[in-house]
Amino acid sequence: MNIDKNAHYNASHEWARKDGTEIVTGISDHAQHSLGDIVFVELPEVGKVLKKGETFGVVESVKAASDLYMPMGGTVTAVNEALSGDPALVNREPFSGGWMIKYTASSPAEWDGLLSPESYQAEAAKE
Repeated sequence: MNIDKNAHYNASHEWARKDGTEIVTGISDHAQHSLGDIVFVELPEVGKVLKKGETFGVVESVKAASDLYMPMGGTVTAVNEALSGDPALVNREPFSGGWMIKYTASSPAEWDGLLSPESYQAEAAKE
């Protein structure tokens, strides 16, 4: 299982990484591996305001469909348009080309409530 040491994580397997004034989010390597081949990704529109823990999209694989949950609340500033034509980017590059959304955090303090890379790795290893 690969871990992005610069990211923090939700227990539901989404990662969040600071990128200047924005937060970038996607699903972890562990999550994409568990789902299998990803065939479709549904993401919100730019400008949508979402709360921490709220569903921001859906990822569908050959095995299942799974909701995606916001690691932090915020306003969506960008979605990865490349995923509409190549959803398997999430499988190949979960921490780079397979990112899903960017947003400005409404409460930056929520960052401290996310799992550290080490804590996430320990939790994911139990599954």
